[in-house]
Amino acid sequence: MMSSIYARLGKKVKELRERMDLSQQKLAELLNIPRPAVSQIENGTRAVSAEELVGLSRIFGIPIETILELKKEPEVVLSEEKNVQRGKKEQRIRVNVPQENLAKFREVLLYILEKVGSKQNIGETVIYKLLYFIDFDYYEKYEEQLIGAKYQKNHYGPTPIEFAKIVDRMMEKEEIVRVKSKFFGFPQTKYLPLRKPDLSKLTARELETIEDVLNRLSDMTAAQISDYSHNDIPWKTVKEGEIIEYESVFYRTPAYSVRHYPDESRDSVGGNDD
Repeated sequence: MMSSIYARLGKKVKELRERMDLSQQKLAELLNIPRPAVSQIENGTRAVSAEELVGLSRIFGIPIETILELKKEPEVVLSEEKNVQRGKKEQRIRVNVPQENLAKFREVLLYILEKVGSKQNIGETVIYKLLYFIDFDYYEKYEEQLIGAKYQKNHYGPTPIEFAKIVDRMMEKEEIVRVKSKFFGFPQTKYLPLRKPDLSKLTARELETIEDVLNRLSDMTAAQISDYSHNDIPWKTVKEGEIIEYESVFYRTPAYSVRHYPDESRDSVGGNDD
């Protein structure tokens, strides 16, 4: 029984390591263990300590529960995908991304990359949080969705669950390129735009919200912006691994709120008057 657990965990670690384009030697250095130990973990012949699990969670930017496969990652289906398999009985969250949201996501990401993507601190983790604040700030201001992505709570802050699949599609279409680098000695995944964003897909007030978020937050490191996101009420109101509800943005503290509220209670915000 234990060997099968080790085998599943080892397979997951190898999959995540290769996805980040890390060698066994580099992962060993980040975990402060010998390289053969990484090989043994991936082969399912060595246990992983609690401290090493925390380290793997930090390196891969996902919850420990996901590494252990106690929680299934959501299945993301893009509207433009044709041969979607039907009838599969898997207990997974299915996220369907409409064409309109997909187009908006691509243009917003390209706009972010054009404006701040060349900064040394702007890696994948920072982009996740910039997208989150763009989406949730816009929803708080206008009670409408901008991108409308779904954000999952994990240990390092909100993560847009559609991101990986949309980015893969954008790389196939040669709209962006993925670059591996280092920042303060840690591996970093960066993206560079290969075309300019189509600004006709973004309204003036959408661009204003995006610019405001970039001006406020784009100089933060991954650690700083992750810590910052942890004090935002929407992130606090759900358990790890759950989807963050947009409606909770109306209960933000003044330090995070981007909307001017009247003196009366915020409970009525977003609702209809009788």
